[in-house]
Amino acid sequence: MGGNLSAVLAVVFLVSALAAALFAVGRLRARRGIATATQRATYEVLHTAGLAAEPLRAGLSAAGAAKSVRHLRALVGAPGLALTDREKLLALDGRGGHHGEQLLVAARRAVTSARSTVLGEAELQCDRVDCPVRGVVVAPLTVADGEAVGALLAISDGPPAPGLVQATLETAHWAGNQLALAELDSSRERLARAEIRALRAQISPHFIYNALTAIGSFVRTDPERARELILEFAEFTRYSFRAHGEFTTLAEELRSIDRYLTIERARFGDRLQVRLQIAPEVLPVTLPFLCLQPLVENAVRHGLSRKPGTGMVSIEARDAGAECHITVEDDGVGMDPATLTTGIAELALSVGDPGEDSGQHVGFSNVDERLRSVFGDGFGLVVETGLGSGTRVSMRIPKFHPGVRAGS
Repeated sequence: MGGNLSAVLAVVFLVSALAAALFAVGRLRARRGIATATQRATYEVLHTAGLAAEPLRAGLSAAGAAKSVRHLRALVGAPGLALTDREKLLALDGRGGHHGEQLLVAARRAVTSARSTVLGEAELQCDRVDCPVRGVVVAPLTVADGEAVGALLAISDGPPAPGLVQATLETAHWAGNQLALAELDSSRERLARAEIRALRAQISPHFIYNALTAIGSFVRTDPERARELILEFAEFTRYSFRAHGEFTTLAEELRSIDRYLTIERARFGDRLQVRLQIAPEVLPVTLPFLCLQPLVENAVRHGLSRKPGTGMVSIEARDAGAECHITVEDDGVGMDPATLTTGIAELALSVGDPGEDSGQHVGFSNVDERLRSVFGDGFGLVVETGLGSGTRVSMRIPKFHPGVRAGS
């Protein structure tokens, strides 16, 4: 009886295993049936192009070429492929390395003329009996305005067929577009750095002079406070003139603003009133460097320099779901709303101390343009003002945005 039971159990186990195997095969076939051969080929091409694009987006360099050349060769379908800049061979994958000098000469001609060419066996003289190279398609890598910055060379083991020529030209055109985007990214970064330098240059010499004067007034009467103000002034200037990072956190920007206000209160005393309403959950939000601080400086000047008596500056940062809403408001003399009709992008606000040069004023336009360039046109400054009614400046900052990271 026991033997029969064991046999039955063995048969049941075998049937179960076969059923599981058939089920797995069915699932696999069904899964393969989800994508057609064309769809799989499309995926492979796009995936390979993505792998080649990433290093090219960093610019045309030996390191980037070495990372991208293998993927570019797969796109072209050539036995060998090389990348050059205007002067040198950057990388080569596959066959043809012993033809390096000839490839470089052909690449330089293509770069100079900005035209593609096809080399035949007669133009590729070689002493090697077993040399497999029979042709090369040379295509310039062109960026903005048709300028050639390098060349892509597809090496063939036979006379270059029309299909190889076309694939090489299209791949070179695509690679050139990636390099153009790299230049655009680089230009954007240079512009952002230039805008930050402009903001730094707009830090009023009057503020520096007045801050040092205020600190000097405490040297004899209150040496400890003078020492504290010197440290605050040093930290404020260190942050404002830091050498790296297009972005910062709201917490860091507020710390610098607090140092600025500490120095200004030493000057104005009780004439300067400050009100802060900051939601703790928005402190880690990332925003463009020196984005909020210039607005506070304008508010202090606007709230006090032309207004007798006490001036109030209010800073509010609220949690608004996927966004952080920030407002800087003063109860100063305000301004004529008609000056805003030409658009905030053309506005350079001149509300500093009387007699200051216009180049020393901290304008709204710089901050507004930087917000729009980073987050989009829907995220510029909103200004509410009127003569005798003070000024209120608001901005919206997304809590998360691609490519925006503090310290980057």
